[in-house]
Amino acid sequence: MNSVYVTSGMGEHAVVTTRVAERQWHALEDDQVVGRGHTSRRPDGRIFLSIDAWHGAVFDQLADAMLADLPKPLYTVVDEADLELTSHWERAGFTTRRREWEYLVPTDPRITGLGCVLPPSGVTIVAVGGAEEGPLRALDRVIRDEVEASVGWQEMPAEVLPRLDGATLVDPSKYAVAAQSDEYVGLVRVAAVTRQPRIGLIAVRSDQHRRGIARALLAHVLGSLHRCGTETASAEVNESNGAAMALYEGAGARRASSNLELVLR
Repeated sequence: MNSVYVTSGMGEHAVVTTRVAERQWHALEDDQVVGRGHTSRRPDGRIFLSIDAWHGAVFDQLADAMLADLPKPLYTVVDEADLELTSHWERAGFTTRRREWEYLVPTDPRITGLGCVLPPSGVTIVAVGGAEEGPLRALDRVIRDEVEASVGWQEMPAEVLPRLDGATLVDPSKYAVAAQSDEYVGLVRVAAVTRQPRIGLIAVRSDQHRRGIARALLAHVLGSLHRCGTETASAEVNESNGAAMALYEGAGARRASSNLELVLR
């Protein structure tokens, strides 16, 4: 693709905004790239935009070109502390859909207070990588249906959103589970990110809530990371998820930053 969408004068030379590929736009001034736009499709099918531009006017120009050619709704994610970038997107018509806090979670049981936490009677914890795929997929399906029937699965962190084929559990080796009798009733997903492990999801079947299973899963995972020499893990939590925020903050986690998901409908 090589369609010119917009031109405007930034100085001595006009800035030309061109779609250079299916998901990429460039803003050129005197044959030099002064801005780039890109789209990505999330696993759940939603389209997210990103723009990197030297000047606000170039950002606006790229946004206009991209919005003219893409189906709505459209989304983007910004660091809430980046006020300038947030204002650029708002100028393009985007509004805040939700806020997601990033927590830094200590692993030392002397800090978390989880060293003595055990699962409730009749429940055992199966370590990360030890879960059987069949029961794990069955639990994932139950939990997804329960979430979808309440707040909606789109409120979950992006990394656990369903793919276009509907799957939400891609790599069973990243999960620890809570087992009761011959079935799984809770799970936690841990991504071994190079710098800092990420806890992507803690979920318990609704009929097993308020038994301390989520806390036991968190205690298990953090304890395992601590024994491996990891001092902190990270976790992202939607600010509307009061239970998850209470769970992490009760273990000494602190808010490190926040991201805003913006939408243009």
